[in-house]
Amino acid sequence: MEREDFSARLRETDELLGSGRCFDLTSRTLRIAGRRAGLWVVNGYADDAVLERMIAVWLAIPDGDGVADLRDFVERYVSIADVTVEEDRQQIALGVFAGKTLLVIEGFGGGILLDAKQFPLRSVEEPDASRVLRGSHDGFGESLMRNAALLRRRIRSSSLAMEPHRLGGRTGLDAAVCYLEGEADGKLLDQLRRKLSAIDVRSLSMSQESVAECLSPRCWYNPFPKVRYTERPDVAAACLMEGNVLLMLDNSSSVMILPTTIWSFAEEVNDYYFPPIIGTYLRLLRLAVLTMTLFITPMWYLLVNDPAHLPAELHFLLVEGEYAVPLIIQLLLVEFIIDVLKLASLNTPNALSNSFSMLGALILGDFAVRSRWLVPEVLVYMAFVAVANYAQHSYEMGYAFKLCRIMLLVLIWLLGWWGFGLGVAVILGLIASTRPLVGRGYLYPLIPFNGRALLALLHRRPISRENT
Repeated sequence: MEREDFSARLRETDELLGSGRCFDLTSRTLRIAGRRAGLWVVNGYADDAVLERMIAVWLAIPDGDGVADLRDFVERYVSIADVTVEEDRQQIALGVFAGKTLLVIEGFGGGILLDAKQFPLRSVEEPDASRVLRGSHDGFGESLMRNAALLRRRIRSSSLAMEPHRLGGRTGLDAAVCYLEGEADGKLLDQLRRKLSAIDVRSLSMSQESVAECLSPRCWYNPFPKVRYTERPDVAAACLMEGNVLLMLDNSSSVMILPTTIWSFAEEVNDYYFPPIIGTYLRLLRLAVLTMTLFITPMWYLLVNDPAHLPAELHFLLVEGEYAVPLIIQLLLVEFIIDVLKLASLNTPNALSNSFSMLGALILGDFAVRSRWLVPEVLVYMAFVAVANYAQHSYEMGYAFKLCRIMLLVLIWLLGWWGFGLGVAVILGLIASTRPLVGRGYLYPLIPFNGRALLALLHRRPISRENT
C-alpha cells in the first residue's frame, strides 16, 4: 500500500512540475537506503558535476540506515550548502522553477530543495550607456546572486542588509531590498516594504518596469521619471553609503536607486573619477546643457516669429531665404525623424551601421536643405539638442524633456509669448506634482529645503571632507 501511495505521489509531482509536457524538466527515480526516491530539476539550470557527486553518495547509503526524517537525511548525507526542507507544494514548485533540485523520499512528507544550479550567464562587462575613463569596468548582469556578490565585494560590512522578496503570482520574481543599517531612512524602508507586499499581479514579465509601474502612483500624463537606474556596481555601492536604498530584481541588469529626486539626475559616475573641481564643473555643465535642451528651440522659434521686437544684435537668429514648410512643422518633423533614426539604429546590424549613418546624414543634411523641406538653422539647433541629450545618462529624463519641448513649441505656435509662459508654468507644475516611488519629494532638498544636501548635489566635495 505504501508503494502505491508513493507512486501516486510521484505522478502528482510530475503533474505539478509539468514533467513529460516540458522537455527541459528532467526527472528520474532512485533507490536511497532501501527507499524509493524521485529527483526533479530543470535541465538548463542543473550543475551536472554537483548532482552526480551527490547522487553517488546517496546510492552508496546501505539499506536500513535508520534515517529518522528529511532533516536527519540532510544533516547526514547532503553536502550542498544551500538546502531546505519544504512542505508546501506551491513553494516546492517555485523552488524548482527558480533553479533548485527537488528530492522526495518514500516514507517522508515534503521534499528537499537543493541549490545545485548553474545559471546561463553573460560575462561581467561594462555597461554601454555609462562608460568611464577611470575606475572599474564591470557591470551588473541578469543574475540576482551575482549582482549581490558585486555589491558585497565593495562593501565588506555586516551592516549591509539584503532583504529577500518574491513578487508576482505567476512569475515569482525574486527581488532584494539592499541598504546599510544605520544609514538608510527607516520610514522609507517601511514604506517600500508595504508597497512591495501590496503588489498583487499575476505577472511581472518586464521585470523592473513592471515593478516600477506597480509601485508608482497612477499619473499617466506626467513624463518625468520617478526612479533612477544604474548598471554599475560602483555607483550602487556609493548610493548605499550615502543612505539610499537599492531594489535589485532577478533577470535585470539595472538596479533601482531610491529615493529619486529631479536633482539626482545631475549626478554621473565620471564626476567622482576626476578631481573635485573638475567633477563640479562637469555637474554644473550637465545641468546647464539639460536646461538648454528644453528651451533652445522654443526660444529660437519664439524670437524668429516676432522679428519686430528682436534687438539688432540678435538678427543673426533670423532665417535667411525662402522656405516652403512652416518652421513649426520643420521643428516637429526633425524631432520625430530623430526618434525614428534612434529606433532604426537599435535594429541595425553592426555590419550595416556605417551605411545607416551615411543614409541618415543624406536625408537630414544637404538633401533636405536643397529640397527646401528644412532650413539650415533648424538642422543646427536640432542637432545640438540631439547631441546634448546624451550629456545625461537617463533616457527617461531625456524623453521627458523632449515631450515638454514639443509642448512648448505647440503652445508658442498657438499663443506666442503667452503660450511660452503657459508652457513653463505647466512644466513647473508637472515637476512639483511628481511623486516618487518613496521618499520626501521630487524637489528635495529644495522643497523641503535642506541647504547642506542641495549644496552637496551641486558641488562635488572632496571625499575626505565628506567623511569628517
